[in-house]
Amino acid sequence: MPAFQTSPGMRDILPADSARWRRLNGVFAEVVEAAGYGQIITPLLEDIGVFTRIGDATDVVTKEMYAFEDLGGRQVALRPEMTAAVCRSFAQHRPTVPWKVWYTGSNFRYEKPQRGRFRQFDQVGVEVLGVDDANLDVEVIALASEFFQRLGLRRVKLIVNSLGEPEDRARYVEALAEHFEQCDLSEQSRATLTKNPLRVLDSKREQDAGAIATAPKISEFYSAEAAEHFATVCAGLDRLAIDFEVEPTLVRGLDYYRRTIFEFQGATLDSAQNALGGGGRYDGLVEALGGPATPGIGFALGVDRTLLACEDEGVFASDDRRLDAFVVDVVGGGAAVEVTAELRAAGLAGDRGYDNRSMKAQMKLANRSGAAFALIVGEDEDANNTVVVKPMARDAGEQQTIPRTDLISHLQHELRNLR
Repeated sequence: MPAFQTSPGMRDILPADSARWRRLNGVFAEVVEAAGYGQIITPLLEDIGVFTRIGDATDVVTKEMYAFEDLGGRQVALRPEMTAAVCRSFAQHRPTVPWKVWYTGSNFRYEKPQRGRFRQFDQVGVEVLGVDDANLDVEVIALASEFFQRLGLRRVKLIVNSLGEPEDRARYVEALAEHFEQCDLSEQSRATLTKNPLRVLDSKREQDAGAIATAPKISEFYSAEAAEHFATVCAGLDRLAIDFEVEPTLVRGLDYYRRTIFEFQGATLDSAQNALGGGGRYDGLVEALGGPATPGIGFALGVDRTLLACEDEGVFASDDRRLDAFVVDVVGGGAAVEVTAELRAAGLAGDRGYDNRSMKAQMKLANRSGAAFALIVGEDEDANNTVVVKPMARDAGEQQTIPRTDLISHLQHELRNLR
């Protein structure tokens, strides 16, 4: 047993899993940058006040934050989510609106680790600030939907709801509290009720199911403006042929949401932990962080659960072949230095053996590397300024001896044929 291991809920992402993560981020960037979103990178560490604004009734704030006093005496926290950090950045820098940004990065929550949930977890997401338009809500939801499709996922369910205007929500919360007070709730939900009756709707406990099923619906409390906004969102999703269900009990896990909220669920995942991600509109959060009154909407998607869903559906698999060529040099290593440099300068991925190992040992390394070709330099090749190009796949043809001057063009041609 090694002296040091990762802390509970933390883990190392090793090759080739890390390459799959990077490819996922690349797909996401392609989807959202095509819609005019630019990347933002916020600090991992923020003033704790940035996150207490997301709601003192949420577990994120009350139980899960990695919060501490730094060496300067400041109360800080590792970010538990990205939206508040992005809104802090907007309030600080006051960029021109509409401000459309995307992000990828780690967040930290001290919660019970389980399949698809870690204490350090990565998300990809977008935020748009400065636009109060229901059609923007449609665009944001559509981007997440397109991303899942680009990964190859087909068993993803979209549920949507609206929490109405702040006044609608306040009246609804009052009605919920009155309803739940008359019900036989679980001990956990009874405690939640005293903080935020909305969050009782999140309960998956069997004891609470009846109370939730008979609870008032938020749609009964919509103002005319809220009803129109939500109707526009639903109509827009219909126009784009995006399947969705209206789920009246959906409230999401953070207190800053109002009006449109949504969640993507993986059908292959356990029902209690099936949320791949989601988001909604959070008008008012920028103002709470010291900025001007600014409408906002966005989403965050969990990388771990999304990749689990990909594994369950057999899509977006790891790419085992990482190298274009592996150089086998049995004449001292100098030829390998030159050839690998030429490969990389031409934009090809190349590696080599070291320590003057035998031909047999270096060919084992070449096989293990997953390279498409082995480039062999023995005494004859060194003397004649040639290279043996050996396809590593059994059905990829015969090996050939190529002049060094033609090596790069030959490889590029052969690789195009493989792809």
